[in-house]
Order: sequence, then structure tokens, then C-alpha cells
Amino acid sequence: MVVKVPRLPEPGETVIGGEFVMAAGGKGANQAVACARAGASVCLVGRVGDDPFGRNALAGLERARVNTDYVLTDADATSGVALIYVDAEGENLIAVAPGANMRLTPDDIEAARPVIERADCLLLQLEVPMDAVERAVGIAHQAGALVLLNPAPAPTEPVPPAILERVDVLTPNRAEASALVGRPVVTVSDACEAAEELRRRGPGRVVVTLGKEGAVACQDEPVCVPAYQVKAVDAVAAGDAFSAALAVALSEGSTFEDACRFAAAAGACAVTKLGAQPSMPTRLEIESLLAGPRP
Repeated sequence: MVVKVPRLPEPGETVIGGEFVMAAGGKGANQAVACARAGASVCLVGRVGDDPFGRNALAGLERARVNTDYVLTDADATSGVALIYVDAEGENLIAVAPGANMRLTPDDIEAARPVIERADCLLLQLEVPMDAVERAVGIAHQAGALVLLNPAPAPTEPVPPAILERVDVLTPNRAEASALVGRPVVTVSDACEAAEELRRRGPGRVVVTLGKEGAVACQDEPVCVPAYQVKAVDAVAAGDAFSAALAVALSEGSTFEDACRFAAAAGACAVTKLGAQPSMPTRLEIESLLAGPRP
């Protein structure tokens, strides 16, 4: 649930806002829809509540041609909900009530083992329990699938080495990179250092996303990926669009450099629209931006 505000409120302050939008969201669902719109065949594993939000979420996923066979309906929990403020510059503050998301279990992941083992790529985030993430990563790694982890939201507990050692591509933003390395990541130079440190922990490739400053991609050594200049309306889910597009491009055999450019274009497209899933770009929108002037 998104409210447009002239500026983000301070603690204890009420800011009178304008436009209100209620749209489908959730990092895993956003990424699933983004992958599907970018041209991939997608299956989502997760949980929703037995409530209107859950039913609407499933209907929206199915309209986006996302396979929901492994999305369970939980009668004992509400569906996850995000409350979002977005200011005039497109920056945001988000609070999440995870609900059924945090009831996803390793047994649920085991039930989805056949589809994970068949996948070219496993794309994950941290809006579900860490033990479920660890089980999924283990299955995909053993099967030889590409494993891409978007460590969002910023982890409040250390990500187990058993996960990081099996991740092929890690895509934190500034806040998430800060949480992972235990120090502030503010400048591009900080992001380069963080990317190199995180790569030494296991992931073969690390991309630290920096919003309108682009991203730092590290495979052998850090390289700056410039951002496409667009009119930002809402930065919500831009990171989901980036990670999803990166996963799709790498699964299709793109080089890491080309995949990062494709992902940067997807992230830029996403910030031009309000809402999470409604802003996930189509393949045509991404390729149209790529066909224009390079940033």
C-alpha cells in the first residue's frame, strides 16, 4: 500500500500525502513477475494467507503466467503486507508485516525439489526464513543451476556461509551490502571494496546496486555500471527488477557485462511507474531503453 508524500516523515510526524495506490508486491512475487515479463518461464515457491490479499496475489501471478503450483495457502497466517511512503524524488520508506512469508519451511522447499532441480536459475531473496533459503540453495547448487541471491531486505542476522559459498551471483544494494560487510557502504569506492570482500566469501559475481549512481559489478575486479537517466516516480521494487533481469539475461547466456546493462535498463524502467508489480518492465520496454543512447 503506497502513499505519495511531498517528503518522507520524521519520527512522530504526520505528513499529508496525495495519491494512494494498492498493488501486488512482495520481493519474491515481484521478481517472479519481472522474470516472466522479461521472457522467462517461471515457477514461484512461497506462502500466502487465506485472505483477500492472498487470493488477489495468486490471481495476479497467474495473469502474469507465473506457475503457482508451489505457492501454499496458509490458513493460520495473514498474507505479507508492505506499507510504503514515496517522496517527490521517488525515494521511499517501507515497513513490512511478513505474515505467511515467514512460515515457509524447508519441507515446503523439499516439496518443490523437482522444479528447482529442473531450473536453469534459482532466484532468491530474504523475505522468507533463512533455513528455507539454505535448503533451496543447496538443492539448486547440487543440481548445477545458477543461484542468484538478492539479500533483501537487509539481513539482521549473518547470512550462513553455507548459503554464500553456494551463491553464484549476489545483488545487494547499499544498505544490504552495509549489513553484510558490517560497515557503511556510501560511496562508489565503498561499494567496490564491499563487492570485493563479498566475492571472497563465496559468490563468483557480486553486483552492488547504487540507485541513480548505477551499480558496481565485480567478477574479476570491480567495474562501474552506469545508470540510465529517467524520470523517477517510485523506486519501490527497482532492485527486484534489476535482480530478475540479471537472472534472465545470465540464464540466456549473456556475458556478465551485457547482463548487468540489461538489468540496469530494467531497473530504470521500473522507477518510472508507481507500485511494485505494476512497474516490472516487459522485455520490449527493457530492449527499447537499451536501444537508445548509452548512459
